[in-house]
Amino acid sequence: MRLVQILGPGCPKCEQLKKNVEQAVAASGVEAVVEKVTDINQIIAFGVMVTPAVVVDGEVKSVGKVLTPEDAAKLLQ
Repeated sequence: MRLVQILGPGCPKCEQLKKNVEQAVAASGVEAVVEKVTDINQIIAFGVMVTPAVVVDGEVKSVGKVLTPEDAAKLLQ
């Protein structure tokens, strides 16, 4: 089971990224949990200064952009 975390304060871009990642997980068949992280201290702990960001299994994969479902799926492989 993979852990995919969406880092962001809850802005529209962050919410869109979460939806796109959830679509990617559903379409890819990868077993994953998608979690939203809004706590600024947790976000900073990842070294992320620009949101939204995507973290897969503890590794920051994308920062500062809203990935399409297709691009998000590539991060799950």
